[in-house]
Amino acid sequence: MPRTRFDFEREGHRLAGLLETPVTPPLAYALFAHCFTCGKDVAAASRISRALVAKGIAVLRFDFTGLGNSDGDFANTSFSSNLDDLVAAAEALGERGPQLLIGHSLGGAAVLAAAHRIESATAVVTIGAPAEPGHVKHLFAGRLEDIERDGRAEVTLGGRQFTIARSFVDDLAAHPTTERVRALNRALLILHAPLDELVSIDEARKIYEGAKHPKSFVALDGADHLLSRPRDSDYAATVIAAWATRFLPEAPSDALPHGQVRVKTAGKFTQAVTMGPHHLVADEPTSVGGTDLGGSPYDLLLAGLGACTSMTLSMYARRKQWPLESVTVDLVHERIHAKDCETCEEKEGKIERITRSIRMEGPLDDEQRARLLEIADKCPVHRTLEGRPHIVTKLVTDDV
Repeated sequence: MPRTRFDFEREGHRLAGLLETPVTPPLAYALFAHCFTCGKDVAAASRISRALVAKGIAVLRFDFTGLGNSDGDFANTSFSSNLDDLVAAAEALGERGPQLLIGHSLGGAAVLAAAHRIESATAVVTIGAPAEPGHVKHLFAGRLEDIERDGRAEVTLGGRQFTIARSFVDDLAAHPTTERVRALNRALLILHAPLDELVSIDEARKIYEGAKHPKSFVALDGADHLLSRPRDSDYAATVIAAWATRFLPEAPSDALPHGQVRVKTAGKFTQAVTMGPHHLVADEPTSVGGTDLGGSPYDLLLAGLGACTSMTLSMYARRKQWPLESVTVDLVHERIHAKDCETCEEKEGKIERITRSIRMEGPLDDEQRARLLEIADKCPVHRTLEGRPHIVTKLVTDDV
């Protein structure tokens, strides 16, 4: 999947972003806000983003001011500046969106608070988010007196040292997120782990009760706050993608007429394939230098033969009213020495061989199974492959 550096500026500071897009035309654009003191490359953000991109949703994630690769001093930031960063990121996307706002932990509180300033957003997702940004104060509760007395203090968060200023603490109280949730006027999805060790599930309840419909809640059973297990972040992405399609505008169609296929370069070996109104990805495995985002050209060739075989057998059995319940076709393509092929006319050099294994489910008798096996060789794709089709290649230029 294409990954593009996507830096933008706010008040003279460069904010480091990464835009990941699917090989096929995006269904929508999402803006991802990471957790407090994390960064765009934290495991949960990167895994969820990749999973969403695989499902057709482009994602922009970035480092807030003073974090990761972004400019600025974290000690001079605040929850308000985080919201300004989010709005700047949305504006940098321009006409592309974002239609979907996703926030993890304090980033969830941030997208709830900033949504009314991002007109393109039609749906909002929170993951392990607190109902109020002030909830984050418990992370440095032991230094609050020092912060109040000295104006700032060093706090250890996630094994790293951060300077927390009194202005940051005071600013948290200036954002009544509960009121903004009530006036959100966007579809809302709340994801939260029941056993979240940093943000209680009770925070999700407060958000849900404060929001108006349409709203949904999904429990991330067994997950921790950071969704550190890949299966938890993958599950979250699957839920988000499925839920979001109900509220996101339809992407512009680039459908082709049925029977026409277009293949376009999308990476070193990655190809975007459009087949009529359908989209898929072709690639090569990592073992040969690809990124393994889709089946190889020979995989797709075998898939075509297998699909045609199964369709042909099913159609024939229906016409004969035979009790064929299902068909499974396994195929393997290989290059072998001609002398090893007992049924081949060529006996020199190497030849290509496709082995097709067919399993037929249902109470068929031996005669019916034998006849269906004969019919397999009559499927149209089989005949095309054996018929050595004439392939016409022509060059198309824009100045025609």
